[in-house]
Amino acid sequence: MRRHQKSGTPDPEVTMPTDGGADRILQLEEEVQQLKDAVASHAVVDQAIGMIVALGRVSPDQGWTVLKEVSQRTNIKLRNVADMILVWGRTGLLPAHVRTVLEEVLDRLGPTQIPGAPPEC
Repeated sequence: MRRHQKSGTPDPEVTMPTDGGADRILQLEEEVQQLKDAVASHAVVDQAIGMIVALGRVSPDQGWTVLKEVSQRTNIKLRNVADMILVWGRTGLLPAHVRTVLEEVLDRLGPTQIPGAPPEC
């Protein structure tokens, strides 16, 4: 630690962390990264819910329920299902098993058909 020559007080601009300080800085950096990841994940989930609401003609609460149930029934993490739904919105591609579960859950909430799905016989 560097000290002023005359007063003997630490210089606040050049004081380095003590032994535990470096560990604390690493811990805080990890927490900041986790928060950034959570914010990004939240945005993806919110966008997917918006697509479900618009395309499935359901309420936002129902959109959340649909997303959560599709995740549980396909055993795919919720954020990954949300990513798939966003890709589907851009490309029209959605894995068949995810599409099937999505249709089943939406059918239970109302007489809706997923755009691009084969017509019912």
